[in-house]
Amino acid sequence: MKRTSMLLIGTAMLSLGAAQGALAQCSPDYTGVEITATTQTGPYIASALALAAKGWAEKTCGTVKVVEFPWSELYPKLVTTLTSGDDSFDVIAFAPAWAPDLTPYLTEMPAAMREGSAWDDIAPVYRNALMVWDGKVLSQTMDGDVHTYSYRIDLFEDADNKAAFKEKYGYDLAVPKTWTQYLDIAEFFQNQGKGVYGTAEAFRRGGQQFWFLFSHVAAYAAHPDNPGSMFFDPDTMDAQVNNPAWVRGLEEYIRASKLAPPSALNFSFGEVNAAFAGGQVAESIGWGDTGVIAADPKQSVVAGKVGSAVLPSSDEVYNYKTKTWDKFDAPLETSFMAFGGWQAAVPQSSTKQEAAWDFISYLTSPEVSGEATVTGGTGVNPYRISHTTNMDRWSTIFSDREAQEYLGAQKSAITAKNVVLDMRLPAYFSYTEILEIELSRALAGEVTPQEALDKVAADWNELTDSLGRDSQLAAYRNAMGLPAK
Repeated sequence: MKRTSMLLIGTAMLSLGAAQGALAQCSPDYTGVEITATTQTGPYIASALALAAKGWAEKTCGTVKVVEFPWSELYPKLVTTLTSGDDSFDVIAFAPAWAPDLTPYLTEMPAAMREGSAWDDIAPVYRNALMVWDGKVLSQTMDGDVHTYSYRIDLFEDADNKAAFKEKYGYDLAVPKTWTQYLDIAEFFQNQGKGVYGTAEAFRRGGQQFWFLFSHVAAYAAHPDNPGSMFFDPDTMDAQVNNPAWVRGLEEYIRASKLAPPSALNFSFGEVNAAFAGGQVAESIGWGDTGVIAADPKQSVVAGKVGSAVLPSSDEVYNYKTKTWDKFDAPLETSFMAFGGWQAAVPQSSTKQEAAWDFISYLTSPEVSGEATVTGGTGVNPYRISHTTNMDRWSTIFSDREAQEYLGAQKSAITAKNVVLDMRLPAYFSYTEILEIELSRALAGEVTPQEALDKVAADWNELTDSLGRDSQLAAYRNAMGLPAK
């Protein structure tokens, strides 16, 4: 009997010790807690959530269920769920353009997450602008999105190419500083007849085309003395989309479409990546995925030859107030935050807000997010300063030169002096649909750039009035980081 008692006591002590050991591994302890996170159908972004969910489960003993919706269904699903107070989702990953519609239903980031080295490590354009609405931090960037430039190192450094280019254009073949140089380079390679075309951009309606137009326009429309004026007059909310800066940007965007592979009008960003990685083009613009895919020997025929830089710019910028072009001593450091990077947030309707924010903190921590940036299929691009400085991590996919150029371009783009924010407005999709209709007509040669943009401006103004000009102006100024009027 005594032996049996001792055995029972020993067994109980072992069980207690095992339980205490398990509890020690759960930090913080969310045993039995399941949170639900939702985003677009993967692999992009959804796989980043899934990978983090596994690590968070091991760390906290909680679980994360990732629910995916097709891109076209995600926005209405989020709006319906949040406005009804439904508690189906504890974490939502959403597009920055939807912020005006979603932020009234989101919780503020805990104060503890808004301090320390991890907080300071987030690039200011995300930390101080894209994560903020009405002066409150209501979301956490989980993906960086800014357009940059990619080029073929081998083609640019070929002696024959360098000599022929210098003879034709009168200056050295090198990374373009201006959009004029970008188009010269595209023209040069387009006309060589060696199976390599000039450039690749997204030109297909519904295929991210308007973001590529915006990148051309930003260099001409984003005057440093008039912040927030690229899309609308921030004092009146009158559309600026048909001013001379936009016309010039559209003219050059159309020209780029003719200095590209024959099927370029059907290109979305996926085809841009395939064209560059397939060795079809000498240069391209787009998100950071291009460089990562092109550097992968399993997906690319140009691995080891991938150069990167910031977008081309301009030394003259249109001033919408004076209606004149202002000349600068050198091209301005201008970059465009195309899309702006996915945001993660916690709805007010969630009953597990503490655990949800802890998961977001883990998901976006320097180490976990850093690994996501170099993991194929996650769709996560750099948004932390540390993402662009850890050479050891990037050496797993890039050569030393490729890594230095890629990270240098990403860092310079998100810290540019004249960084331009994407449009974020209620009814965002209505504005962009109006633009894409006329943009596609201009690309097809059915209307001139001025005619297309005049129609867009008129329709944008009409839409703004129908939604309420004052409320749209307030939202626009908020989105552009300008004080309320």
